[in-house]
Amino acid sequence: MTSTHEGAPAPGLLYNPFDVAFRGDPYPVYKRMRDEAPAYLTPLGFVMLSRYADCVALLRHPLASSDATKSDAFAAEMRRQGRDPVEAAAEARRPFLFMDPPDHTRLRGLVSKAFTPRVIEGLRPRIAAIVDELLAASAREGSIEVIEDLAYPLPVRIISEMLGVPAEDHGKFTAWSRVMARNLDPDAFVSPEESERRLAAVGAFSEYVAGMIAKRRADPGDDLVSGLIAAEDEGAKLTEVELISTCILLLIAGHETTVSLIGNGTLALLRHPDQLALLRDDPLLIRSAVEELLRYDPPVQLTGRNALGTIELENVTLERGQQAVVLLGSANRDERQFAGAEGLDIRREDNRHVAFGMGVHFCLGAPLARVEGAIAIGALASRLVRPELAGPPVYKENITLRGLASLPVSFGAVLPA
Repeated sequence: MTSTHEGAPAPGLLYNPFDVAFRGDPYPVYKRMRDEAPAYLTPLGFVMLSRYADCVALLRHPLASSDATKSDAFAAEMRRQGRDPVEAAAEARRPFLFMDPPDHTRLRGLVSKAFTPRVIEGLRPRIAAIVDELLAASAREGSIEVIEDLAYPLPVRIISEMLGVPAEDHGKFTAWSRVMARNLDPDAFVSPEESERRLAAVGAFSEYVAGMIAKRRADPGDDLVSGLIAAEDEGAKLTEVELISTCILLLIAGHETTVSLIGNGTLALLRHPDQLALLRDDPLLIRSAVEELLRYDPPVQLTGRNALGTIELENVTLERGQQAVVLLGSANRDERQFAGAEGLDIRREDNRHVAFGMGVHFCLGAPLARVEGAIAIGALASRLVRPELAGPPVYKENITLRGLASLPVSFGAVLPA
């Protein structure tokens, strides 16, 4: 790897995702990285990109791979274990998020039929009804724990209903999702104990989904799992392993990201009462507000890429085999791209953020997350009278999917819908 900044860390600069202060506010560290080491070489040997231009260029580059099984490190480890790297890659239960074309194109094409604009728009009444129900329950209490009372129940009910999961099993999905969300964290950032919990959750969920698939094969219904079983594009169907890995991805991506969007977005508005007042006075600002909240504090903070060949970026040249981390959260705060990047402006117009990624891996569930976030955050802004923090927000330990574990909010009343 070569770099105009020699790939060297700035003096005193330390990217430490385990630091409690960093977890609560990583953005000062990101700013130092953008200013002092935009291509930050970590002690583990991979480079972290923090500027918008580099991040977008890599996400769009044809030689940037999302498939870790194509990396030199994977091949070396498989050979060390006496296994054939090609066969090991084929056996890996990878969701299409971690695949490259043409496999990614085939699987994404089959799943995308469940996330068309028409399907998402058709979910609006159901989403609004669930939000009304959840807020009505909080109105009786005089306060709301935004994460537990709204941000988690809403998307898990929606994705569970889409998958055809019975209501009595929604709690299981929530528990599995919370553990499996750490699957998106780099292995180097996860303890052995956490890895064991992840594997156990994946095993339990896989067994549950396998049972669902067997039932749907025998008795298809009007749900996403039945649709995936029946889906066919040019003769290519999903295999059993692909079905299970896709359902895991849909649960996490269709659930955890929206939880963090609602939680992070609500906290940002509470900390910027002028912006909350703007949204309350003009509910039509909700569309631009959601985009700005996604830019300001995105649920997905980072993603990884492997260089399949030489990739020349503005601040670094990645050589074949080099691994890079794209800091989406930092790119979204880059003052070179966004005027007043560190501030929150829900009326921002030119807002080409990368909260949902960029290129062929642009988030498939982005339209659903946007609708769920708009309805939930819009309801909180317009219907809670005098909302304010009722205690300190608490963050989860997740690194890739950064979000709140707790957000207590008090209010004077809940206005009717």
